[in-house]
Amino acid sequence: MALVEITYENSNNVTEDRMCECGVYGRNSPLDKASGFVTLPTGDPKGCGPDPVYNRNSSSPPWIAMVKRGNCTFSEKINAAKRLGAAAVVVYNVDGSGNSTTHMAHPEADGIVAIMIGNSQGMEVVKLVKNGTDVFMFIDVGSAHGPWMDTYWLYFLSIAFFIVTAASIAYFVFISANRLYNLSMHRRTERRLKSEAKKAIGRLQVRTLKRGDEEITCDSYMCAVCIESYKAGDVVTVLTCDHIFHKSCIEPWLLERRTCPMCKCDILKALGIEEETKEEISAQSPPEVTVITVAGADNMYEVPLTETVSPDPERHRYDNRAFEADSVAARG
Repeated sequence: MALVEITYENSNNVTEDRMCECGVYGRNSPLDKASGFVTLPTGDPKGCGPDPVYNRNSSSPPWIAMVKRGNCTFSEKINAAKRLGAAAVVVYNVDGSGNSTTHMAHPEADGIVAIMIGNSQGMEVVKLVKNGTDVFMFIDVGSAHGPWMDTYWLYFLSIAFFIVTAASIAYFVFISANRLYNLSMHRRTERRLKSEAKKAIGRLQVRTLKRGDEEITCDSYMCAVCIESYKAGDVVTVLTCDHIFHKSCIEPWLLERRTCPMCKCDILKALGIEEETKEEISAQSPPEVTVITVAGADNMYEVPLTETVSPDPERHRYDNRAFEADSVAARG
């Protein structure tokens, strides 16, 4: 960035001094100081053409050319002022661009300080000079080139923004997919457990209470689900833990929770439903076994090594008559 300071006397002969870090050095400009009186082209404000005429034609006293962007290249503008002895060249941006600037590339015009300023700042100085006010400008090196305006930084930030956005979207998709998968697995598990609970409920004892039953005569008996006493004719379900409940109360409870409301006994484990389900799954894919075949005379046995020991000793007895005959022959 370039620090730009202007000094002039207003209509009341009062010296005014303004300063802003609003300039951008050209890519081929030396980062150096420059100062002088602001001078405008007498003809085309854009300073184009083979010999634009300025009010000054030497480097003493020092002067700075102020030209507008457009019509020709930056190199042509800068060289035209440089040939006439300008100490620096200030290019102000086109109309309607506000105070925005850009980096100038002028490879054919180096060795002279050249900066760009916004249209608003440039027009302010131009009006003062056109009104006959002598404006002295001082250019100095400010902070490093503005990263937000540098094209390479814009490319870098655009790529970084794209990467962060893509990573965020990928993370969101991953989280959403994981949640959907977990939800699906949870629903499958719930369906399986409800199916098992239905099997368990079908195995539970169901009774119809009659007059004289202990559950009716004793006031301490009460359905823990609906908190009501039992009456003659009520249909009750007896759980594996011997707790009883109204059949219409306990069955929806067991479908959802599968445990006794009072002692938390798991009816699936108590009735062996979970073990049966595991056995059904394992039955669908039989385990691999190693088989040894022993032949002797007319009998043949196939014994899987992974099979549990049978209580029947005859099952694992081999016919060794052929081996015994060979042994006798060997001894004879």
